[in-house]
Amino acid sequence: MSDGFDPDFLGIPLPLPSPAAPTIRLDYPRFSVLLDPVRRFAAVTGVVIDGSTVQDLPRSGEWRLDPRVPVEAQAGPAVYADNDLDRGHLVRRRDPGWGTPAEARDATAATFFYPNAAPQAAGFNQSKELWLGLEDHVLAYAESTDERLAVFTAPVLDPDDPPYRGIRVPLRFWKIAAWRSDAGLSAAGFVLDQTALVDTRQGLRVPPLGAFRTFQVPIRDIAAEAQVDVGELAGADVLARRGVRPAGARELRDADDIVL
Repeated sequence: MSDGFDPDFLGIPLPLPSPAAPTIRLDYPRFSVLLDPVRRFAAVTGVVIDGSTVQDLPRSGEWRLDPRVPVEAQAGPAVYADNDLDRGHLVRRRDPGWGTPAEARDATAATFFYPNAAPQAAGFNQSKELWLGLEDHVLAYAESTDERLAVFTAPVLDPDDPPYRGIRVPLRFWKIAAWRSDAGLSAAGFVLDQTALVDTRQGLRVPPLGAFRTFQVPIRDIAAEAQVDVGELAGADVLARRGVRPAGARELRDADDIVL
């Protein structure tokens, strides 16, 4: 089942970011999860994507616990039962689904293990659709090279996240996409904020007027907020290279707002 994240996939050494908290590494086809067994969610995920051989496969797969780690270290089905939370893929289902059809099927099926899930408020709007399409947008930008990406995604595991059913619901998620460019390694960082959509004070409900908000954020800020060592990714940040220094974060309303 496992070969894991390939740190040499871009032709430039790029290891997984390293969280400050202890984690358990779980390798799957084309991606890896660094599971925080205390928070029961991933502190880091990393996947490699070959855009030139991605297979267009129908959605299939059933969420299941990973037998390699204790049940109590995973946020399993009880977290998502009878509420307004979706099992949000961290590594997207289609991202590792490249190569031969058989390889792609095995890899996409592996994205349905619970260590690759985190609770997201149900429903879609423009901002969440933008979040889900970020990798496609960056991949299209990288087509002038070799159509390869490395993508790292995880919740920000803030100790003040609201408690719910024995876990704390993450309110923010971060994503860093990296690719090889004429300048060498290039990268862009993003944050999705679902704070306005999650209220656990009376069970769990989604306020009717809430909204996902998506931001492009300096990678150094992501590293500090998520307490993750991102290595060379901070120096490869396209925001820093282009002299764009937003005050805190740059809110995205559509793909044209993205700086690459």
